[in-house]
Amino acid sequence: MSIPEEKRNNDSDKAPGIEGANVPGSIGKLIPVYVMGKRYEVPETLTIMKAMEYAGFKFIRGCGCRGGICGACATVYRKAGDYRLRVGLACQTVVEPNMYLTQIPFYPANRATCDFSELTSNPEEIFKLYPELFRCIACNLCTKACPMDVEVMDYISALKQGNITKAAELSFNCIQCGLCASRCMGELPQYHIAQLARRIYGSKIVPRAEHLSEATAASTGGRYEAYLEALMKMGEEELRKVYQEREMEPEIAAEDWVPNDNRYL
Repeated sequence: MSIPEEKRNNDSDKAPGIEGANVPGSIGKLIPVYVMGKRYEVPETLTIMKAMEYAGFKFIRGCGCRGGICGACATVYRKAGDYRLRVGLACQTVVEPNMYLTQIPFYPANRATCDFSELTSNPEEIFKLYPELFRCIACNLCTKACPMDVEVMDYISALKQGNITKAAELSFNCIQCGLCASRCMGELPQYHIAQLARRIYGSKIVPRAEHLSEATAASTGGRYEAYLEALMKMGEEELRKVYQEREMEPEIAAEDWVPNDNRYL
């Protein structure tokens, strides 16, 4: 089913960050959904993102990876006959009949500014940058809103106790969509706080890996210059031969596996 010309050219069809576009084709049974308050008929098997494109919207932002990783397509919606306000990712959530939805590709939340190089692993520094951390009332709405099933309230609780390591581990799967902040009764920017915790953990707490330091020194010291120059002088056929004859890591290999020729390590 093609999109009528008058629908494509009607500015009322457009939402923030989205342009009208003609997306032809019909897949299965059509159901009604409401995008930014306007009714559309879309196939029932599509995700919100694909349904919006089917309805004639073209994403120019608020789209991203389309795989549930980047967090750019945060969506707020209600289901017919349900009083609850729901949230999800447009690329993952499947449409339902009479769903009312709107996208929030960017959620405004305060982000503390600081000179990261001057920070330490003392949790008091996080407290100073985000004093609202202690406004958390443990309602757990943040966790319920998270499309990645991150235990948001738990990592906030860990930070309140000064445990940056635990907070970094619990928030590892955060995709920065901001949906947690959209439901917070204490008005915390949880995802920004968690990002700072992970940066501090990775930079100030985790022990430095010796092999990475050695690799960095080898690279900056010019160890690989001769090998790179030799490769650059090779013709296409010779490069193909070198590539095809290289020693491959076995499908099942021990963690300490190294190739027989380790000149390039």
